[in-house]
Amino acid sequence: MMTTLKNKMQRMGLKTRKILASKSGDQMTGWLIVVLIVVVVGAVFMTLYQGSITTIWNSIVTKITGLLS
Repeated sequence: MMTTLKNKMQRMGLKTRKILASKSGDQMTGWLIVVLIVVVVGAVFMTLYQGSITTIWNSIVTKITGLLS
């Protein structure tokens, strides 16, 4: 599954580069596509790894408060 997702991401990246590199294309559309991809990938990452991120964050906060005490 990760290979398929990786291939799709690479294809989207290549399409986005073509749009951004083309002189005749609309540059704003290219940048909007880039922003949309970043937001979607970030949302998927946050959804999949929310538990791990919360655990890591709580342990960091605990260590910092322990050092300050």
